[in-house]
Order: sequence, then structure tokens, then C-alpha cells
Amino acid sequence: MLMRGVLNRQQALLFDIDGTLADTDALHLEAFNAVFGPYGHVFDRARAARELLGRSNASIGAEFLPNEPPERRAAIMAEKEAVFRSLAAGAVQPLPGLMALLDRAAAASIPVVAVTNAPRANAELILEGLRITGRFSAVIIGDELPHGKPHPLPYLEGLRAAGAVPDRAIAFEDSRAGITAATAAGLVTVGMRTNLAHDALIAAGASLTAAAFDEPEVLALVAATLEGD
Repeated sequence: MLMRGVLNRQQALLFDIDGTLADTDALHLEAFNAVFGPYGHVFDRARAARELLGRSNASIGAEFLPNEPPERRAAIMAEKEAVFRSLAAGAVQPLPGLMALLDRAAAASIPVVAVTNAPRANAELILEGLRITGRFSAVIIGDELPHGKPHPLPYLEGLRAAGAVPDRAIAFEDSRAGITAATAAGLVTVGMRTNLAHDALIAAGASLTAAAFDEPEVLALVAATLEGD
């Protein structure tokens, strides 16, 4: 077992934020429809899970606003994120079992890192809303890197920030793009069933799926990966 108070720099837990730490994707859907509706795009949750969630704002803007100049695309995406933040302020709740898992990591001095394609303002709002900002040793933002998810670079940066190696770390994700990024970085990945069903998450590359962080399979994986010899 890991010793309390000893920093285990080879191990880490890495979390996506939206749809993983908290089920915020219905709020994103509402914001997308409010801002993208005038441009002829209307999304239901299934379409959003297929075409939007987990992707970088740059790639979304390029696909759905191809006739807008880059500066206008960026402004439209910024408007969407502002609408999302207004909806999410004070309205986010952690997925079941999250706090206990973070407590377990803290007790073992295992670094915890957030890895997201969301803008930093969104990430900070959600972490602050959940009152877990101080739990994370780093917050990696895909749009601040040369490549966001589904490229593995955000997770490679997360591992670097934690001083961790892939085979002693676990990623938690809810989107196809996120799972693709995490598995390409060599991480065993848990697919959280907030938007996609079990089969879709497994097809994307998740090793197992869960609706909560305290499900037996998740706890067994944590024990085997982080606490095994």
C-alpha cells in the first residue's frame, strides 16, 4: 500500500472536467443552441455527444462556422462560453464518488491533474464551483497547447506536470475525443457514462465504463494501478 504523506511522483489521476467531474453537458447544449441557432445549427444531446463534446473550440468553429472569418469565429465561440458560464455559475454538482476518490488520492499524496479542451475560465469556474480547485496540482488547457484533444499532447503534458508515467496513471473521460487523446498517451482510461453509452465508450478505447467514481470496477482499477507493486 502507498504510505500516507509520501509523494508518489510516478502515479497520477487525470480528469477531464466537463461531463467527467460534473455533468455540465446539458448546460453546454443549451449554450450552443442559444448561440449557434441563428447560424442554422440545432443540437440535441445525442448529436452534441457525436459532434461537439470534447472537441476544441477552434475545431468546432471551423466545422460549423466555415463562412465566418477566424476573428468572428473566435468571438462567436467566446459568446457561447460566456453563456455557458452564466448558466453554470452555482449550478454544478460533482459526479457521485468523486470527492471520496479525491480524498483517497490526497491521503496517498497522489497528484491529481485536470486535462480539458475547455477555456481556462470555464475550467476554473467548474473547479471553484465544486470547491476542489486546491485538489489539482495542474490544469492543462488544450487550446493553450499546439494541439488539443483528440491529440495526445494534453495528456502527455498532464503526465509531465504530475511527474507520472502512463502505466501508473488513470484517465477519466466522457467523450470520444478525450478517450482517444488519453489512450494515445498510453493511459488506461475510464469512460464516464454521462453522455455516451457503454458500447460507444468502449469502442472509443475506454478500458471500462462507469456512471460513478465509487463503482467497484473503478475502485479495483485504482487499487491495481496506483497501489499495486
